[in-house]
Amino acid sequence: MIELDRDILKLSFPDLHPHAHCTVSFQRTLRIPDDDKTWPLPPGFGRFPIVHVDDYAANLPPDWYEHGGVAFPMYQSEAMWISFSRSDYPFAVKVAAGKIDATTGEAWSAELTKEPQNYLVLPTQPWLDGFAVKKGVIRQFVAMPLGSGYSAEEQITGQAEHGGLQIQVCPMRAEIYRETIEAERLELSLQRFAYAKSAPLMPDMGLAPGGKMRQEIYRDRYGFDVWDRDHTSRCFVHVCNSLVWQSITGNRPPYPPPTAKSYSAAGLPWFDYYRDDVAAISGSKTLHELKSVSHLSGSKGDHVLPEQDAPSLNPSQIRHLGKPRKPVREMDY
Repeated sequence: MIELDRDILKLSFPDLHPHAHCTVSFQRTLRIPDDDKTWPLPPGFGRFPIVHVDDYAANLPPDWYEHGGVAFPMYQSEAMWISFSRSDYPFAVKVAAGKIDATTGEAWSAELTKEPQNYLVLPTQPWLDGFAVKKGVIRQFVAMPLGSGYSAEEQITGQAEHGGLQIQVCPMRAEIYRETIEAERLELSLQRFAYAKSAPLMPDMGLAPGGKMRQEIYRDRYGFDVWDRDHTSRCFVHVCNSLVWQSITGNRPPYPPPTAKSYSAAGLPWFDYYRDDVAAISGSKTLHELKSVSHLSGSKGDHVLPEQDAPSLNPSQIRHLGKPRKPVREMDY
């Protein structure tokens, strides 16, 4: 079952287990410079506003209504990251952009694959900021009009057909959860652990690869056979130009976020997240070979975002999330 509550997608499987539920939200963030530098994690500026597609059927393109799902607006000057809930019930989550898998670069399939691993694992993976291009590096999710040739979908397939995002979740088998996670929780006396917490008016937007960012996509530490493939939920997430959003919903879109330059100039922090207890996947050769928006823009002569041509920045404040990698001081003989 999929529900939309306060701009959060809630996916639950009550017939499987009362704890089998997770959430997915789409967070606004600044667009990092699209250069040769690999950037730390940018901040979140809150959730994108999301609506049910069915509520605006009269104002939508026919294929949007056919796909169903939800929709949110996105400026070309901003970027997006996907936030996942940290509940203790594990899920395998597949994420695609324009029906191109964001972890493997392959065409969308409802099936989970072990090699290459085409899914994320919750709660190990707290978020996803973009396309996994190599181990420890992603290219940021940024929006470009579908049909302009920038999206990952168009670069790989040569077609501008789907756009948007596709999300699918698959829960852990209930008997495995009871034997492992639930048993561990009972052994710990039910103790809970808290985690730190000018574009054309095209109706469809596709997600294109932007600047590079440090982020690991973690390997499945539970084992491929634990996932209950008979229970799964899928949702189509439409992405539209912010001006089109107003014509569809009658609501004003959020204000554009700051640029990376103005954000850093204000002395605000960037972030770094790591876990040394879980291995990372190697990333996709197909996605690694995609041209970023900046590279493609230069060859096209579009210069879609002039601020991306500004000199590269050096963030002065980087906050490390997780256990600090502090080496042991050696003995001085």
